[in-house]
Amino acid sequence: MTSPTSKRDIEQGKVIAERINGYAAFLGCWALVGAYLTTGQMIPGVV
Repeated sequence: MTSPTSKRDIEQGKVIAERINGYAAFLGCWALVGAYLTTGQMIPGVV
């Protein structure tokens, strides 16, 4: 009996999800740097 999605398809989906997660983290780091450079605060409006 075969399943509709193979193990290889699932592993490829995990790789794609991790890559998107990495891009989001990278974007967040650059947003933090940009906020610090423009306002001098890590979280503008809080501190």
